[in-house]
Amino acid sequence: MNDQPVTVNKSGQINVILQKRTQREKVMIEKPALLPVIDAPEKDAVLHEIEQEMSQLIGLEEIKKTVREIYAWITINHRREEKGLKADKQVLHMMFKGNPGTGKTTMARLIGKLFVKMNVLSKGHLIEAERGDLVGEYIGHTAIKTRELLKKAQGGILFIDEAYSLGRGGEKDFGREAIDTLVKHMEDKQHEFVLILAGYSHEMNQFLKMNPGLTSRLPIVVDFPDYNDEQLMSIVEKSLTDRQYLLSKDCEYRLRCHLQEVLTQNRADFSNGRYVRNIIEKSIRLQAMRLLKQNLFDRKDLMLLRSCDLAL
Repeated sequence: MNDQPVTVNKSGQINVILQKRTQREKVMIEKPALLPVIDAPEKDAVLHEIEQEMSQLIGLEEIKKTVREIYAWITINHRREEKGLKADKQVLHMMFKGNPGTGKTTMARLIGKLFVKMNVLSKGHLIEAERGDLVGEYIGHTAIKTRELLKKAQGGILFIDEAYSLGRGGEKDFGREAIDTLVKHMEDKQHEFVLILAGYSHEMNQFLKMNPGLTSRLPIVVDFPDYNDEQLMSIVEKSLTDRQYLLSKDCEYRLRCHLQEVLTQNRADFSNGRYVRNIIEKSIRLQAMRLLKQNLFDRKDLMLLRSCDLAL
């Protein structure tokens, strides 16, 4: 109010002459916003950025749909506020179920970016953790470690991969203490951070049975299916394009046949996108060895991966 006109009376007291406020200002004072206001152009920019990032990811249709639902809910909440309607918050703790290399960590990072841009989270940072980061070595140590980790995650996302490992030690294992501490914090601080528990589908289903409060506090459960051979080849193509490499026709055919065979074998060591990434990176190293031996440094030679370079 320092910029408002003032007068001084005979006693030297300052009387502030209040200017007439607009009706819109009165409403804002009487009904403070439940969520920070985001202008429409900024919302559109956020959606465009998130959609652009998701379009670069192969598959993952279920989690992409979930992200769009959350974005729509946040946006409509702001619209409700503008009309004087309630804009309640929702619990956004999640469970990601799927095999390794199916994009769970990647999507957790993307969700953190969305939440901070839409003011759902104050920071949006992602903290990745595993059993050793939560479970202590003696009585009482686990609760301390877990609370410290949760404190670091305030305003962001705590992502616990292979979360089922917290319950592998039996009834007297300290992992149960970590689970109990997580459940309490999920309720007490439900709107101040987001917990994402991830792991194999079957193991995560068993994990939910360990604490009756887990299921009700994880309202968003998303399955991350394995990639098929076409999707894996699309991942290969995108990865090579980003690195400025190409596959020869015989190399592409050999790799496709290999992936089809691996998928039919249902191998325990298969890790989806991570599996093909490892093949690509080792193949690039083998190509480099071949080029040095053959003294080939033309642009085409430097870009082309041949069948003999494949690390299968």
